[in-house]
Amino acid sequence: MLVLLLAGCAGVGAWLAWPTSGPPPVDPPTGDETPVEPTTQYVPSNDPPSAPLSPLPLDETCEAAAPAGAAEANAAGLNTLAWAPFGRAETGWVIYAPRIGAELATACGPGTTRFAAALARWQAGHRLPQTGVLDQPTFDAMKTRWTLARPFAAINARGECPNAPALAGLSTAKADEAYGGKTIQLRPGALEAYRRMVEAAREDGVVTSRDPRVLTIFSAFRDPAADAARCARDNNCQGVTRTICSAHRTGLAMDVFIAAAPGHGPDSSADDNRRAMARSDVYRWMVRNAGRFGFVNYVFEPWHWEWTGEPPLPGVPISSLPQDGSQPLDQGAGTPQPGLKGLLPRKNEVR
Repeated sequence: MLVLLLAGCAGVGAWLAWPTSGPPPVDPPTGDETPVEPTTQYVPSNDPPSAPLSPLPLDETCEAAAPAGAAEANAAGLNTLAWAPFGRAETGWVIYAPRIGAELATACGPGTTRFAAALARWQAGHRLPQTGVLDQPTFDAMKTRWTLARPFAAINARGECPNAPALAGLSTAKADEAYGGKTIQLRPGALEAYRRMVEAAREDGVVTSRDPRVLTIFSAFRDPAADAARCARDNNCQGVTRTICSAHRTGLAMDVFIAAAPGHGPDSSADDNRRAMARSDVYRWMVRNAGRFGFVNYVFEPWHWEWTGEPPLPGVPISSLPQDGSQPLDQGAGTPQPGLKGLLPRKNEVR
């Protein structure tokens, strides 16, 4: 048992290690997605595939009977799988490993037999081949569950967009809760839940004075008219990262500082930046604990969380919203077609 504990501690250190000489400088967040510059080289994670995704409970070991070769396949695919889980080509699934581990209720790393065994059980429970290997169909099934856990996304899937609350009914975050001096507003219940969550993170040593930016909010309520004007101006509301119907209009969604890779802002969806977030103790704590306070994550964006303690307001058909900036870039204007393709069309998949 002592050997296992020491090994688990060493593994956690390897997964969560990050420079401690002070936070790296980052570009200021835009309150939405920053443009992704093409990279010339894929930089894989240096996390050992067998290292724990979170601190191991004393009664959990990472050895179990699993389908032959599954642990080895997961260890390899963690950094090499070529796929497009959100419609954009990616390599590996390190970014999603913490959320997948939470779904499987295991802290064991993706390269262990315990992880493979838990994955095979999950696959069996969802009528998928029990390979114990993470593949696109398995991830798609998980993504559907995660997305439908977001009330906003479930409403979006019906082709509807919630209305915004009245400004007078919103609460304003304190200066030390806001990133970079921004004015941050949320529905009162969401802001109170956020404060309880941050206090719990502080008690667990995740929020410290070492980096006061951690879990500060850089985007919350956004006025739908301002969002529509930005879509029209920038013509960039076609994809995963921006949409003509944003969850931020509800007053229940917030973007919080998780981490930032050198040269990136906290809202950059560049894979290296999201990979840095997935490695952070902050994101891994959020994956394990945010649900206790009513928050769910849009897994493509580690920084984006939505409070489920109150429902969004009744809305209008997405097709009735201003469409400027949402037309496909390679063809003329067209009417959005909300619906299910696995779950949601990319245009209405997010925020």
